[in-house]
Amino acid sequence: MQNKLRVGILGATGMVGQRFISLLENHPWFEVVTVAASERSAGKTYEEAVGGRWKMTTPMPEAVKKLVVLNVNEVEKVAATVDFVFSAVDMTKDEIRAIEEAYAKTETPVVSNNSAHRWTPDVPMVVPEINADHFEVIKYQKERLGTKRGFIAVKPNCSIQSYAPVLTAWKEFEPYEVVATTYQAISGAGKTFKDWPEMVENIIPYIGGEEEKSEQEPLRIWGHIENGVIVKAEEPKITCQCIRVPVLNGHTAAVFVKFRKQPTKEQLIEKLESFKGFPQEHNLPSAPKQFIQYLTEDNRPQVKLDVDYENGMGVSVGRLREDSIYDWKFVGLSHNTVRGAAGGAVLCAESLVEMGYIQAK
Repeated sequence: MQNKLRVGILGATGMVGQRFISLLENHPWFEVVTVAASERSAGKTYEEAVGGRWKMTTPMPEAVKKLVVLNVNEVEKVAATVDFVFSAVDMTKDEIRAIEEAYAKTETPVVSNNSAHRWTPDVPMVVPEINADHFEVIKYQKERLGTKRGFIAVKPNCSIQSYAPVLTAWKEFEPYEVVATTYQAISGAGKTFKDWPEMVENIIPYIGGEEEKSEQEPLRIWGHIENGVIVKAEEPKITCQCIRVPVLNGHTAAVFVKFRKQPTKEQLIEKLESFKGFPQEHNLPSAPKQFIQYLTEDNRPQVKLDVDYENGMGVSVGRLREDSIYDWKFVGLSHNTVRGAAGGAVLCAESLVEMGYIQAK
């Protein structure tokens, strides 16, 4: 790509906004030219607005430090400066739905990390390796919005990344019943241990809204387009418990699966290791070369050893073994703020560029 696309980040000062900033440093296709946040940050430089709240382990990129933060609610003003935006705004769901549609109606594509539009029938919710074909619903969304190039696309919840790709890789064996327990990092709540000292040496067995998302969102990803909307799949039935654990980054899932067709362990592992999709086939900049790795050691995957696999964009699987009640069980691990949040959205944007949905204005 000769000229980089101009990118804006809505909600740039929060944790996911910061992750977007760090991931997009030196991106071959995208350049962050605009940062937008709440009215209280507007008018300050990005460095001033974030202050001591920079939560990434890498330093704040020099290129964004002096960018003046715009008011995210001044939609026309922000949209005029960019080719498309990433959305990580912290508002109520109704406010997010409204502001993302307002940006789309300025003919600015919105690639969102937020959950507000995940169940809007004509908004694609995509893990690019699994269901990049769902982007085709955008043409129907544009008809509804009355736009030529503006639309909204979203990525799913971070909690499903450690098991939904695995079940997709095993689709031909027809998984029909799944029990999953996710052990979720505190950065999923936008926090560090400094912000949330009560999480040190603690487990909280409740994350609001997370269990329903973990059970239902995979079904929408595995669904199909019918009459201009996405219809979710009926199976596999998933039941889930979501637990907050004292880990900074990395969501782990312990999963039990029943299959209609009986695969061997070797077949299951081979399907994981060979699984690829649109990002790998098109060699997209953020695509992991191997999306899923299988680890043979009994004590893997581990957050400390494996969370950054493929720069945080890959999924690690281990402990695959037969079960006495279900057919098979395994443990999966994914990076919740990279693959599960900002990185997943960047990969969606790269896919949308490759498909021609996002272009320079």
